[in-house]
Amino acid sequence: MRLTVFTDYSLRVLVFLACEPDRRATVAAICAAFDIKLNHLTKVVHQLARHGWVTTVRGKGGGLMLGRPAEQICIGDVVRDAEGEPLPAECFSAQTSRCAIANHCQLRGVLGEAVTAFYAVLDHYTLADIAGNREELVHLLRFTAPAQANGGGVVPPHRQRSTRHDPLAAN
Repeated sequence: MRLTVFTDYSLRVLVFLACEPDRRATVAAICAAFDIKLNHLTKVVHQLARHGWVTTVRGKGGGLMLGRPAEQICIGDVVRDAEGEPLPAECFSAQTSRCAIANHCQLRGVLGEAVTAFYAVLDHYTLADIAGNREELVHLLRFTAPAQANGGGVVPPHRQRSTRHDPLAAN
């Protein structure tokens, strides 16, 4: 099973926020950390807020925070919200299925069992579990230097251009 990009980004936002749960983060900072376009992440954050996974504060000093403690955010629930109804094959949709053997095929039961097992594994983990290596994640996602290309924002250390042996660096 492959998760959608929307689900991937949803999980990244939550991991980012779990790294420093007492601080508000901006969508722009999360975009910079993961090199994601702002318009994509804005939609993701809106959906996460709608489901209560994050809280948002507008205005100066605003930003995002987890909507509940990371220990209370079940990864299976987040994936279900982001993915919608699991449809591993056409026959899972009564409205759009045009499969001639759907009513007599055993594959639907097998795929249904696989989907159930997939979510059963995800249901064993919380956001706190997958963001348990906070020190390493904070180091990778921390912003330290002003970016030239994005209007004075910040870029994570792994995206910064080295000035050593760089003929374009200021002297």
